[in-house]
Amino acid sequence: MIWHLIAAIFAGLGAAGIGLMLRLASGKRLPTWIIPVCAGLGMLGYQIHYEYSWFDHKQSQLPTTARVVDTEQDSMPWRPWTYLYPMTKAFSVVDQSSMVLRQAEEQQLVEFILYRFEKEYVDQLHHQPYLMNCSTAEMVPLTNGSRQPRLDALRQIEQESRLFQAVCSPW
Repeated sequence: MIWHLIAAIFAGLGAAGIGLMLRLASGKRLPTWIIPVCAGLGMLGYQIHYEYSWFDHKQSQLPTTARVVDTEQDSMPWRPWTYLYPMTKAFSVVDQSSMVLRQAEEQQLVEFILYRFEKEYVDQLHHQPYLMNCSTAEMVPLTNGSRQPRLDALRQIEQESRLFQAVCSPW
């Protein structure tokens, strides 16, 4: 977080320098307020670039066996540009190298962990183990300690979804 603050300050200083050079190149005909305006635009531009490149940056840090199965985009009133281009604020990932295949009564079961990344002032990472029945396209969360299925949270998954394809297609 501190590095983004430092980068924003340097982006502001660089843009203020451009504003100063524009003012000097115009023979001081440009008003003096052009310098702080350029500084503010530079810091705002850096912040916008950081927010929109967050998803690509996080995705590049994932192992090659990880597959993104869901993304959430949102628009916010304090970021009016997100109404034109919604910003990715969260995504879910399945690491295919940690999946475990199980067989039970002619049913193909896959145990996997679903990771959820959320962009906040400090990035959040949540993970939950699940059990997917690839034969019936049902998914149930597992308790963290004993790995027992929580049948009250059983839900049906569409077979065309990216989550189902990522979990069941390698088998």
